[in-house]
Amino acid sequence: MKPGHTGLTHLRHSTRYSWKGLKAAFRNEAAFRQEVGITVVLLPLAWWIGDGPISWLLLIGSLFLVLIVELLNSAIENVVDRIGTEHHELSGRAKDIGSAAVMLSLIMAGLTWGLLGWQKLIG
Repeated sequence: MKPGHTGLTHLRHSTRYSWKGLKAAFRNEAAFRQEVGITVVLLPLAWWIGDGPISWLLLIGSLFLVLIVELLNSAIENVVDRIGTEHHELSGRAKDIGSAAVMLSLIMAGLTWGLLGWQKLIG
């Protein structure tokens, strides 16, 4: 944090950097765009599938978890690519681990939506 950037000034700068990051991810990351699209489609369905605040939080939270993990994975990939384009075992491992995190978040979201959707259909 820069000297003098405290309180509301810090919040304003942090918010601007966060929006800049979201725009960069949307502009440059196809997977993030796809996941945002899925989120936009599923968000209204959460209100129909969910039977209250807890189930709504699970449904919506699982979607946001995917977006958060995708952002972190993209950040890792960008840092690794910035360091160098030549193949290195650790660089590949970092990218693979980030990808695995995205996959696990997608599985969790799928299980959440599948279970609560099934419960809605049979209940």
